[in-house]
This record gives sequence, C-alpha cells and structure tokens, in this order.
Amino acid sequence: MSSWIRFHSSDGTVGFGVLEDDCVAEYEGDMFGAARATGSRRRLEDVRLVSPCAPTKIIALWNNFYALAEKLGKAAPSHPLFLIKPPMSVIGPGQPIRRPTGYSGKIAYEGELGIVIGRQCRDVSVDEAAACIFGYTCINDVTAVELLNEDPNFAQWCRAKGFDTFSCIGPAIRTDFDWRNAHVVTRLDDVERQNYPLSDMIFSPEAQVSMISHDMTLMPGDVIACGTSVGVGSIKDGAEVTVSIEGIGALSNVLGARG
Repeated sequence: MSSWIRFHSSDGTVGFGVLEDDCVAEYEGDMFGAARATGSRRRLEDVRLVSPCAPTKIIALWNNFYALAEKLGKAAPSHPLFLIKPPMSVIGPGQPIRRPTGYSGKIAYEGELGIVIGRQCRDVSVDEAAACIFGYTCINDVTAVELLNEDPNFAQWCRAKGFDTFSCIGPAIRTDFDWRNAHVVTRLDDVERQNYPLSDMIFSPEAQVSMISHDMTLMPGDVIACGTSVGVGSIKDGAEVTVSIEGIGALSNVLGARG
C-alpha cells in the first residue's frame, strides 16, 4: 500500500511523491500515469501539503448511508444522488475555509470518504470499476446551509456547496485501502462529532464509479465524495474541523476570514 501526496516546496513548485515515515520520496511525471521515482527524498517538515489531486470535478453524493437515510425518513435511492462541485472549491490540509463574502449564516461540515479516479472511464461495469479507482482520501464537504433553500423555487445545492475552499481534500491518497473495515471520524475543536462505519454505504465505491460513469466521463484525479452519515453540524468562525480515516490520515482545516 502507498500513500501519495502533493506538496509545495520552498521554491513554490508543486511536487508529488509517496510518504515514507517522516519523509516523502519524490516522483516525476504523472501520478496517474507514468510516475517515476527521482531518488530524492524530502522531510515532511520542509514541505507544505496541498490537495493530493487536482480534480476536474468533485461528484458529491447525498443519502448514501443507511443510518442517515433512516434518521431522515428517506428511502434508499436506486441510483446515486449527487451534485457537482467545481475544482476551484478544492483546498488541502491546513488551508483555511473562507466564509463567503456577504454570508453570515451557518456553515456545516461533512466528514466523508473520497474516491480518487485513476484513469478515464465511461460506461464501465461494476467489475471494471475497481481498476478505475486509484485510491481513497478524506474529504470535508462544506456547506453554506442557509443558501440551500434560500429560493423556495429551486434548491441551490451547487451554490451552497461550491464556494472557493468548500472542498477540503487530503492529506493523502491511499491505494489498496480496505474501506469495508474503516470508520470516518470527524472532530470539531477536538470533540468527536461523527464516527460512522463505511460498511453502512448504500452504494459501494465500485457501484458509484460504475453508475456515475454512465452519466458522465470520469477523468484521472476526479473525486467522488461518498456522502456522509449522522453527526453533521455547524462550524463557528475560528473552529477547526478534522476528518480522519485510519489508514489514510487526518485532514484539518479552520474556518477563517471572509473570502
């Protein structure tokens, strides 16, 4: 198993590589294609992590956990229910979540598992989908809650969730990750708010990739946010949210100043 990261080095360039203890073994080329080890190693303390991938889009699922569906009184869907988040919404570990200008309402966190696509795929079967998954990461799917139903004529999912900095992704992409035995744990200022099993997913990662690939072409680096379960809550200005999944790592971001 490997943990892939992207980072800013002291000269401002973005590099990528594999975590090895407290160092990163640098690679060059294409993380999702012909990646080659350079033989160089950097200490983690000498680099700044950024989002481990640069997706063309984030597909964010809703109502994909039985426990939350039961709490909301919703039936399990027959197809993944999703919205699209823009690439400009992506930030990495340690980067601040910015409150949208002119918005003073509630902002919510959602700790989730993210599927990172490793190859272009379209109309793939469930059996073929596994080969399209490069690995898995942590996501905080952020929402400006009071904008969602601001206009009673149209639910504004993309607006409420698509602001710059509203897709926190990282710290790493873990390959060959056993999601069936893992939990998503979300802590708000070090107080546990979510702790749910990924085995409770309605649609498995392979099913998600297959079914969504029949709706649109998925590109290398694209991310599917698998949806969240019970325990979603709001973030106060200055509060830190940490989403952790054992085997992947911990993703921490603070709700900072207006953007």
